[in-house]
Amino acid sequence: MTKKLWMRLSLISLLVCQVHLSNAQDWSENLVAAESVGMSSSALAEATARLQKHIDDGEIAGVVAAVSRDGKPVYFESLGKLNLESGQPMQYDALFRIYSMTREVTSAAVLKLYEEGKFQLDDPIKMYLPEFENQRVLLDSSSTDITQTKARTGDITVANLLTHTSGLGSRSSTLYRENNVRDKNITLDQMVSNAARVPLFQDPGTQFRYGIHATILGKLVEVWSGQPYQDYLQENILDPLEMNSTMFWADGADANRLAELYRPMDGELRPYKIESVPWTSRPTLIEGGVGLLSSVPDFLNFSQMVLDRGQFKGRTVLQEETAALMYVNGVPDQAMPIGDRGYWLGSGWTLGGFNLVMDPAQYNFPVSEGTIWWDGSAATRYFIDPKESLVIVIMAQLSPSSGGGFREIFSEMVNKAIVERR
Repeated sequence: MTKKLWMRLSLISLLVCQVHLSNAQDWSENLVAAESVGMSSSALAEATARLQKHIDDGEIAGVVAAVSRDGKPVYFESLGKLNLESGQPMQYDALFRIYSMTREVTSAAVLKLYEEGKFQLDDPIKMYLPEFENQRVLLDSSSTDITQTKARTGDITVANLLTHTSGLGSRSSTLYRENNVRDKNITLDQMVSNAARVPLFQDPGTQFRYGIHATILGKLVEVWSGQPYQDYLQENILDPLEMNSTMFWADGADANRLAELYRPMDGELRPYKIESVPWTSRPTLIEGGVGLLSSVPDFLNFSQMVLDRGQFKGRTVLQEETAALMYVNGVPDQAMPIGDRGYWLGSGWTLGGFNLVMDPAQYNFPVSEGTIWWDGSAATRYFIDPKESLVIVIMAQLSPSSGGGFREIFSEMVNKAIVERR
């Protein structure tokens, strides 16, 4: 490599870093006093101290958390370590494996195409993905014997995919693991074919079953838009929302911002790999369900757009009537309730891919009715509360994701910081 080329590449890398940092600076430099939006700064300081205790107790390595109310950032903290082994401190623009928080970003892309008239919500997906034409259903949903099936009653619709009521299952289910349905070393087309080849767990529309739906939606985005999924997502969701730190893999300078993922073992946190394919390499599978890396500032931008019903910094990302679908339970009556214990019993699921709080009494942490939220299996979470005009985003990297309940305790302490209720 020539010196001139090396200098040019270094300049490009520096500019990329500055773009990412400016997003974090945009939120941190515009912080307002909590009291100006009816919250308590001292109570939020207590929330910081409690997060630090989780770190000191060895429950998490580090964390980034933010809160905004009425569109104004009131809290933005970066604590602990990005990497315990190197001692690198956590940073505001750190990258996190967000896993299932990818789903709502994919759903936003789907809704964008919906408002453009590319499809109808009740369209059978076999219109666009003929592999699903003759898919059958297991006689026993707990069985892995794919020879014991029956004819399917009804077709999977786009709305079924958005609300996890298609009959498809989880990437980690025994059935899918035994039949190699999902692997980051296969293409999106191959995964779609695999999902259609294996029987459904139950007939479409009859039961909520959390699963691989958003990855199938990623393929539908390609069919409807005529573009690779990641290109459509970049141009229509990520770029308009200035989500400059949201990507499917981190290389170059970005790799230095990727928080290490840990697992508690023998009383200490040790580096752990969930995936065989490293997040610093381009995966063969570009996965709309669990495939993104992102940052707290980026998800503040995304959440604020959702809270503002499709608007972001004066730009229309989604039409108001489209964004409204993100707040309405889309699960068919016959598939309710979507669970039989805990917050699942008090939740619905929206066409925006969000968990919807329908009965706050079923939650073991404070939430308002009508709040939409979700989390990721590596210890990330966010809430969009239209009643309180509140957004909470918190990200760490831990599997399993409990971390001493740091996410639940943080949201509880933020709730206590609200002085003026709406």
